[in-house]
Amino acid sequence: MIINGVTIDATFAEAFPMKATRAIITAINEKWAMIAAQTMTGFATSVIMCGCEAGIDRILDSSETPDGRPGVAVMIFAMGGKGLAKQLETRAGQCVLTSPTSALFAGIESATKIPLGKNLRYFGDGFQIAKVIAGKRYWRVPVMDGEFLTEATTGQVEAIGGGNFLVLGQSQAQVLTACEAAIEVMNKIPNVIMPFPGGVVRSGSKVGSKYTTLNASTNDAFCPTLKGATKTELSPDIEAVMEIVIDGLSKEDIDKAMRAGIQAVCNLGAANGIKRISAGNYGGKLGPFHFHLQEIMA
Repeated sequence: MIINGVTIDATFAEAFPMKATRAIITAINEKWAMIAAQTMTGFATSVIMCGCEAGIDRILDSSETPDGRPGVAVMIFAMGGKGLAKQLETRAGQCVLTSPTSALFAGIESATKIPLGKNLRYFGDGFQIAKVIAGKRYWRVPVMDGEFLTEATTGQVEAIGGGNFLVLGQSQAQVLTACEAAIEVMNKIPNVIMPFPGGVVRSGSKVGSKYTTLNASTNDAFCPTLKGATKTELSPDIEAVMEIVIDGLSKEDIDKAMRAGIQAVCNLGAANGIKRISAGNYGGKLGPFHFHLQEIMA
């Protein structure tokens, strides 16, 4: 398959099951809602070392938030429910409770509930007050700029992590430009996040390492500087490869995001130095969800 001069490899991205939640942060204005959201989702690129993968879902206007203020929806993904609950509570306490004018609400409904502000209320040292409105419990916690309002719980749902595609091109600048174009359109797709810096990964990994203490190491087959030293997947004209990783609430959500992102890359095309689109997989051994590139772009 070739789109605008870009070869779409006959391969698939391999993804795995995760647990996910969504929370809504509001504040006095969009600036401070975004500051809290960015802080809460920091150091959350990969479960390999960060404990979770997190990112901003979308910006909300005042008509979409529980308290009628500007807001930002964030999503957090983890390998299990226990780890997800711990990451959510720690990040909420350290990054949202501390942020001026912030409030925190459930962002997703599910039969499975995990603590959002349920335990953060103890920061109020006995002065906190509970309110039940329309069957939902909220806590008002006194803080120095007034009070921190938080919903007690939010939902936990089944999700998918590790959807991905690789952009291969003639130069670092061209590949980065293509990835930026992809992220711009992918950020408009609901229910997905691209958790790496700016949505782009320059250090794609493979499973395992020659060093027994590492469970992941550089994907040498796609490293341009190692063409003569390893079993390379790169042709002589490829001088840069970058990866976009996608976590989503469903296979359909990731399909949509991958299709939009790959199309944005292909719109730049071979004339702008983009040669191939590929994907990372481990022969089907990593996870049960397989995103076949040519099927997605058919």
